[in-house]
Amino acid sequence: MPKKIKYLLFLIALIVIYLFASHFYIYKIIRMAGLKAVDDRHRYEINQNSQNKMIYVSLGDSLTSGAGADKYEESYPYLLAARLSASDKHVINLNFSYPGARTADVIRDLLPKAIIEQPDLVTLLIGTNDIHGNVSFSETIKNYDFILQELKAKTKAKVNVISVPFIGSQTLLLPPYNWYFENKVLSLNREILILCNKYGFHYIDLTTPTAEISREDGIYYSADKFHPAATGYKMWSNIIYDNINQ
Repeated sequence: MPKKIKYLLFLIALIVIYLFASHFYIYKIIRMAGLKAVDDRHRYEINQNSQNKMIYVSLGDSLTSGAGADKYEESYPYLLAARLSASDKHVINLNFSYPGARTADVIRDLLPKAIIEQPDLVTLLIGTNDIHGNVSFSETIKNYDFILQELKAKTKAKVNVISVPFIGSQTLLLPPYNWYFENKVLSLNREILILCNKYGFHYIDLTTPTAEISREDGIYYSADKFHPAATGYKMWSNIIYDNINQ
């Protein structure tokens, strides 16, 4: 076999090994951190003395259930509910989320519960696990369409769809996975925006204002360099509150 062919095959083998090891590394670090969802009650009431009641449903996955925070009060749904209650509202935050949830899981397990509650306000943040779980793009969009269609037809809620953020620091998502996942996030968010316009729902861009900090290690992230810590969730809640349709 010519030396050039041998060198080429050797180089290809090294690239394959690197890609496999880098991909394995991402999920090994996340598993080793062993983060747990801090939402253990699913129902939280703030400012109960007010007669102005608002039922707020937060739909999503581990990012909505507060994985990475030390307590649910540091999660973005609770922080958002607290900000909403400051305008003399009795806010009931119903958290329908769990780690690993994908769009199909929202449809099967969480959306029916949300509809039964007939909320006044809904936030939806879902899609990260579809991306990392290699769910086909067309299936994810089809599921998103169904979720929004159901919320439109069966509730009178003000629905706020939060864009899928970039998550995973540059020391966790090594090249080319950082570029690969960022491209998938951007592609999904473009379709989510189209669906929001289709149903008249409010789209909140969480991705753009957190793009730079999401690439850096530091206080933004929890131990797995993937889920935000309390600092990250506080930033999210501020961005969402400043842009929410309530």
